[in-house]
Amino acid sequence: MDSAIPTMMRDAAISFPMLGNLTLDFPASFSFSLFGHEFTIYMYGIVMAIAFLTAVFYASKRAPKLGIKSDDVFSLVLWVLPLAIVGCRIYYVISEWDQFKDDLISILYIWEGGIAMYGGTIAGAITIIVWSRCKKIPFAATLDLGGSALILGQVIGRWANFVNREAFGYQTDIFCRMGLTRPGQETVYVHPTFLYESMWNLVGFLIINFFWYKKDHRKYDGQIFIFYVLWYGTGRAMVEGLRTDSLYIPGTGIRTSQLVAACSAAVALVLLLVNIKRGHKPTFASVKAAEAAAAAAEDGQADKD
Repeated sequence: MDSAIPTMMRDAAISFPMLGNLTLDFPASFSFSLFGHEFTIYMYGIVMAIAFLTAVFYASKRAPKLGIKSDDVFSLVLWVLPLAIVGCRIYYVISEWDQFKDDLISILYIWEGGIAMYGGTIAGAITIIVWSRCKKIPFAATLDLGGSALILGQVIGRWANFVNREAFGYQTDIFCRMGLTRPGQETVYVHPTFLYESMWNLVGFLIINFFWYKKDHRKYDGQIFIFYVLWYGTGRAMVEGLRTDSLYIPGTGIRTSQLVAACSAAVALVLLLVNIKRGHKPTFASVKAAEAAAAAAEDGQADKD
């Protein structure tokens, strides 16, 4: 029966039995006319924009803690955002190659849907490495900043799946089930996998924010990012097994994201264990101190001149 459930139900009303059958029936998009043209705004895009801006703002506030200027965060975003979107699309196209192999131009039709988060994460990490080397900033420290901001963005971003009525799981009678009721049809109760992943990421964000930032327990550059990979990978591997819209490795019954998540989490766990007694000190140099040193050097040069 699950296989007959559409992977997206934008016209469905949402209900939660555990909340007294609270029902929400808002539109997934709305249209308006302006200067004679019709425009459509999707709630999915609004939620994703909020997630993105929140993550960037958080990163700009945390950056000085890692010896990175807040202004550099905005510079990095201008590179990461477009390349991460490209990475999301490439990952999806590879996973669903049969859908595109006979119509290659459709690969460019990203507005029709079809992106995968892991592709964006991989592309973003590569971009951060290259950008950091160009800026002469320890790239592992930049990854720490990126990981802590990314997991916050994912806490919010998963609710884009909620407003779009997508990325839910198999039918269930679990106490926290979510009901989807399409016009004229019976209610289908499913796993609210978007909620599972959002809550899992929220716990991970709180650990990162308070344990490493508030308590200064970061022992080396890259530690926060490695923990992020472990935490997110573990949660994603568990949740992915409940979803009905997973991408599969062509010719197999293996879920692509579940495999990538499990493998990345395993690697991250090994790295954390190997580096438990690592003596390397993290980058804690304050931006103000760096700027003061640069100003002093300039003053000294001016005196010599």
